[in-house]
Amino acid sequence: MIYARRLAKALKEAKVDVKTVVSSGAIAVAKAEGETLPKSDYADTDLAAPFASGSHKFDAMVVCPCSLKTLGEIANGVGNTLITRGAEVALKERRKLVLVVRETPLSLIAIKNMELVTLAGGVVMPAAPGFYQKPKTLDDLGDFIAGKVLDQLGVENHLFKRWDGKK
Repeated sequence: MIYARRLAKALKEAKVDVKTVVSSGAIAVAKAEGETLPKSDYADTDLAAPFASGSHKFDAMVVCPCSLKTLGEIANGVGNTLITRGAEVALKERRKLVLVVRETPLSLIAIKNMELVTLAGGVVMPAAPGFYQKPKTLDDLGDFIAGKVLDQLGVENHLFKRWDGKK
């Protein structure tokens, strides 16, 4: 959940208009990890929320973190929650969708689901931070992933040291 917290903070600092949905699974994981989640703007059961419809304009959607369960639902068009319906809308409307997959190892089924999402136009971004920036804290690791997500969204950031090829 550190990735979600650091991403929400970075988006707020970049003054990006963000609407959040926190699933019951995310609440349970956050509690187990001792993390505080951002306030949810919509319930995951609220299928009448604006971005559950393709007629509502939004630029991008990020599922951070994304469980393999949610990945599977998105990959197979199961829009039974606001998160999965919003992702389905993002894909069908050809809007940016980034899934920060958090589980490991991966089964062949998970890999095939990642392939389906990628073929549909989504970006699958495993929560695998780089270590070349020599992180000193967990927040540094969270910032690396948050920065990579912001890169996908086209949001300028300096959350991690970029590779320059020099020693």
